[in-house]
Amino acid sequence: MLIDTHSHIYSEDFYSDIDEVIQRAYDNDIKKIVMPNLDSGSVKRLIDLSDIYPHLCFPLLGLHPTSVSEDYKEELETLEYWMDKRKFYGIGEIGIDLYWSSTFLKQQEDAFRHQIKMAKSKDLPVVIHVRNSINEVLKIVEDEQDGSLQGIFHCFTGNTTEANKIIDLGFFLGIGGVVTFKNSTLHEALRNIDLKNLVLETDSPYLSPEPKRGRRNETSYLVYVAQKIADIYNVSVEHVAEITTTNAKKIFEI
Repeated sequence: MLIDTHSHIYSEDFYSDIDEVIQRAYDNDIKKIVMPNLDSGSVKRLIDLSDIYPHLCFPLLGLHPTSVSEDYKEELETLEYWMDKRKFYGIGEIGIDLYWSSTFLKQQEDAFRHQIKMAKSKDLPVVIHVRNSINEVLKIVEDEQDGSLQGIFHCFTGNTTEANKIIDLGFFLGIGGVVTFKNSTLHEALRNIDLKNLVLETDSPYLSPEPKRGRRNETSYLVYVAQKIADIYNVSVEHVAEITTTNAKKIFEI
C-alpha cells in the first residue's frame, strides 16, 4: 500500500472526474491521500471530499504562503475557527515562498510562526512549503523546534547538506514527481540519505512525474515516484511502499 502525503485533489482541476481519479488511485493500491489546505476559500471543498471518502482522504488545515497578503490575520482567524469545528490531521500547507514575490515576506514569516505554534499546541504535524526560501524556513523551524515539532518538508528538491539539516530537525523529506525528471539532480542527494527519512507525494494537480509530465497530475501517478525511488536505492517497490507508508502513518496518525 502507498500513501500520497500531499495531494490537492479537492481543487477545481478535479471537479469533472473526481470519482474516477479516486478509483484510479485505489486501483493502483494507493489507499490513503493526505490533503493540505490552501486558504479559507478551499476549506469547504476539502472537508466535503473528506466526508465523501472518510477512509481515504485525510484533511490538513493551513494557510499556503502564496495566499498570505495584507489580510493574513483574518485568514488565520478563519482557519482557527475551522480547527475547533472538526478533526484535521495536521497543519499545512504552510511555509515561505519567495519565488513569485517577496512583497509579503514579513507577513509570510509571521503566518508561518503562528501556524507552527498552533500545530505544537494541538500536537499536530506540519507540512512545510519551501520555494527559494530554504534559509528563511530553516531559521524559523530551528527557532521553534522544542522537541515536539515534526512533519514533512514538502517537495524536497535540495542537496544533501540541506536534506541532513532537515532530518536533524526531526522532519521527513516529501519526494514527488521532480525525482523522475531527466534534468533533476535530486537522485544524487537521495543516494546519501537513508530511505527511512522519506515519504512519497504527488502534489496533484502539479508536477506530474515522467512519463506523465505535462499532464494534470493525480494520485495514481504516485506509482511512478515509488518506482524511481526503488531504482535509486536498488530495492523493490514493495520495500519502498513499506517504509514510506509506515512513515506517513506515524506522522499523521492514520
